[in-house]
Amino acid sequence: MTVEDPHSLFEAITALVMCHSPSGQEQEINDYLLDRLQSLGVEHWQDEADNIVVHIPGERSTGAIAITAHKDEIGGIVKAVGPQGRVEVRRLGGSFPWVYGEGVVDLLGDRDTISGILSFGSRHISHESPQKGQQEGQAVLWETAWIETKQSLEALAAAGIRPGTRMVVGKHRKRPFLLGNGYIASYTLDNKASIAILLALATRIQRAAVPIYLVFSAKEEVGAVGALYFSQRQRLSGLIALEICPLSREYPIQPGPRPVLLCQDNYGLYDEDLTQQLAQAAAVRQIPVQMATLSGFGSDGSIAMKFGHVPRAACLSFPTDNTHGYEIAHLTAIARCIDILEQYCNDL
Repeated sequence: MTVEDPHSLFEAITALVMCHSPSGQEQEINDYLLDRLQSLGVEHWQDEADNIVVHIPGERSTGAIAITAHKDEIGGIVKAVGPQGRVEVRRLGGSFPWVYGEGVVDLLGDRDTISGILSFGSRHISHESPQKGQQEGQAVLWETAWIETKQSLEALAAAGIRPGTRMVVGKHRKRPFLLGNGYIASYTLDNKASIAILLALATRIQRAAVPIYLVFSAKEEVGAVGALYFSQRQRLSGLIALEICPLSREYPIQPGPRPVLLCQDNYGLYDEDLTQQLAQAAAVRQIPVQMATLSGFGSDGSIAMKFGHVPRAACLSFPTDNTHGYEIAHLTAIARCIDILEQYCNDL
């Protein structure tokens, strides 16, 4: 059984996490990926929907398979820029202000990045202040939070901070770190760890029986936009999405080094035959896997299949604590996804 070196995998994920990529403003991660793929010497391109695609040629021209990992991360989008440099934001994807807590966030302006502090208001207050409700069990909402930049309106305008500007957690506090027993902890493991899996596959697989497309998909967090565009234009026999798998009391999934194959999510059933082919590939590599059905979840695969873009879809994932927050996953589970997919491609 091949397992990616944990230190190398950690460093690869770290480099990806440190590239900002909020939905629809993914240039920083695009630049990194295009440079990396150029250095690998693999056939690749960037399409009109901002997907980055690697093509691995097949011995046959039919039966193509796509394996996707989305490039974008959740965050916020500016609604208004007010006096004294106070900026109002709203959710972009499945983000919640209480997940980030008070701290540094980055506003990605048209001309410059401005850092500010996601703020919830002072604690030493009475019921005369609306923030008092947050001390008495009321959730912090984007409508009751704001970003303090302490910049003038002129300075923010000069940086290109405006309605529509994206907000992400600041690089000041974004760098991953290692927990005990082989775990990585970081913001945006969804889906930077899956991008690391695709990059590893690009180095391991040079040719397959059928064409393979490794798709670094755009705008997944706001509706799988990139995957839908690609799968509508490229005839595919199947699509495999790489994802996180949420750990929760409602799901019989254990944390640790065992990857997860999804059978169903909020968008419908995954294809049983394709899922079993991935399970068989795992068995060949002697990798134990878990199976799950999820609620409140969707992937490039389930969304593309629901809208009739692909006949079959599957989702391979790794168990993750604190999904869409400060996420924790086992590096071996991530590495094993590489091995499973390599074996699957070899078996085609």
